Amino acid sequence: MPPRGLFSHKEFPMHQMSSEMQACIDECLRCYQTCLSMASNQCLPAGGKHVEPGHFRLMLSCAEICRTSAHVMLLGTEHHKHVCRECADVCEDCARSCESVGNMQQCIEQCRRCAESCRKMAA
Repeated sequence: MPPRGLFSHKEFPMHQMSSEMQACIDECLRCYQTCLSMASNQCLPAGGKHVEPGHFRLMLSCAEICRTSAHVMLLGTEHHKHVCRECADVCEDCARSCESVGNMQQCIEQCRRCAESCRKMAA
């Protein structure tokens, strides 16, 4: 028995995560990695419209909301629904922006997969 005031993980097990939620966490983390990597390693070197402030900030915002969504789902609270809804919207905006810039298919596809998964979690 742990000391008074401390609890073992057996007494309070981690919340049961559905396979759908785990899949969404995975999509969010992939989108985080894709957006951050492409912003740093493709957009910055390319310059021009790839680093236009609105587009570049949106890519970084998308990466951050995806990371946050994964984090909130891992916490196991119902607040993930709100965060996932916003994440889906930002991912869609990012995909559209990447389409307009061009030559960013990997980011477009990952943002759309993440948006679809987050919409399911937000329902």
